[in-house]
Amino acid sequence: MALRINDELPNLTVTTDLGEVTLHDWIDDSWAILFSHPKDFTPVCTTEFGAVAQLAAEWEKRGTKVMGISVDGVEEHKQWKGDIEKTSGATAAFPIIADEDMAVSKALDMLPADAYLPDGRTAADSASVRSVFIVAPNKKVQLMMTYPMSVGRNFAEVLRALDALQATYETPIATPANWTVGQDVIVALSLNDEQAKEKFGEVNVVLPYLRTTKMPA
Repeated sequence: MALRINDELPNLTVTTDLGEVTLHDWIDDSWAILFSHPKDFTPVCTTEFGAVAQLAAEWEKRGTKVMGISVDGVEEHKQWKGDIEKTSGATAAFPIIADEDMAVSKALDMLPADAYLPDGRTAADSASVRSVFIVAPNKKVQLMMTYPMSVGRNFAEVLRALDALQATYETPIATPANWTVGQDVIVALSLNDEQAKEKFGEVNVVLPYLRTTKMPA
């Protein structure tokens, strides 16, 4: 069955280079980001995992845990982290799942149920394992992004999306195109004008269905 936004993240027990964890216990009361790649020791993903390592302070500031996913094994992950740290100049302290049986990739609907890894495989054999999942403290998937192998992921956008998700989480607002922290937000249509003013104070009615207000504290 396909994984959709607002579905609960499968509570899998996984092996990582930092030990065995159960996903829901690992997330606990935090936000979480799971990001996958097709194979260790590949060029684009080395730069991507380096970018994630460089953003360690940003993830921590937002109460967010990060975890990689790969179809390679624990020893490959440990060795690969040396390359990641060498090229990025940052410590890759986050765990990477060793998804050798592809159970996680299939549960997250990144690979078909009948997918398998042939002998002498290359990154192309697991090419669709290249996604980002942002998960809320309630363990539900809030956002999914999937990229082709030729395009490196923009983790500045992942960070921006995380900010927007946290700003709107369990709050009747949305964010407009290209929104960044501090800019005005959109009042949800679930509130009428009177309710919106009572909750947020000043409301700017641009159109009957487009009302903006200052970002709530």
